[in-house]
Amino acid sequence: MTSLIQLPVVRLLAVTVLSLSLTGASLAQGQQGRAPAASDAVPVAVELDQVAPALGRYRQEALLGNLWRRPDLSPRDRSIVTVAALIARNQTAEMSQHLDLALENGVRPGELSEIITHLAFYSGWGNAMAAVAAAREVFARRGIGAGQLPPASPGLLPLDEAAEARRAAAVARDVGPVVPGLEQFTTDVLFGDLWSRPGLAPRDRSLITVTALIASGQVAQVPFHLNRAMDNGLTRPQAAEVVTHLAFYAGWPNAFSAVPVVRGVFESRRG
Repeated sequence: MTSLIQLPVVRLLAVTVLSLSLTGASLAQGQQGRAPAASDAVPVAVELDQVAPALGRYRQEALLGNLWRRPDLSPRDRSIVTVAALIARNQTAEMSQHLDLALENGVRPGELSEIITHLAFYSGWGNAMAAVAAAREVFARRGIGAGQLPPASPGLLPLDEAAEARRAAAVARDVGPVVPGLEQFTTDVLFGDLWSRPGLAPRDRSLITVTALIASGQVAQVPFHLNRAMDNGLTRPQAAEVVTHLAFYAGWPNAFSAVPVVRGVFESRRG
């Protein structure tokens, strides 16, 4: 019964992110996007010189000196993709650094809050809670308060009713007879609430979903979500560059596993 599923499930994590930030002065947003700077890397560089100097060279030359400067994704998009990949893989060692960098590259605090909330559903609640802990420290240090975060229960964006009807019918047909509870949560919470929250643009919400799927090796879901991302404004060069970026942050095997699936989506959209 629908009454057994409460829509505030989505709001619970939003409240958690909201309550863990401290009230303070507004964040002064950086005007220019950037890659991680040499000054950011100094402590890491010292550690790498002591353990893996070749890794330090690859980091400086290929990752920071090349990948982050490629033009097909903006610094803001690269930060969004990197933060989403770290959350999806529950890799917290560099999360504070990349949350800081995302803010400097133009990602708003409320958007980071929404990214964490969204990825609770696509990468697991525990991964999101680990990201909450990292974000809490960054927000507190920067004086980011509750007024800069999205409300737990905002007014929702309007649905594309025709597209939602097609999606709901497919899930009812393929999932409902086998796992009816999953079908109900998918319709009522995931697409009926989470995807309609206004704190993250539909294109960016799709971007982090595709990122999380590739980063965690879940390529079976990529065609639906990559098509949705491109419908929401992600371009073909941007989608290709997401895979390239994720080779460094999720590993070459996950990137290569995504290539045939991405190719299939590109080919299906020709003409």
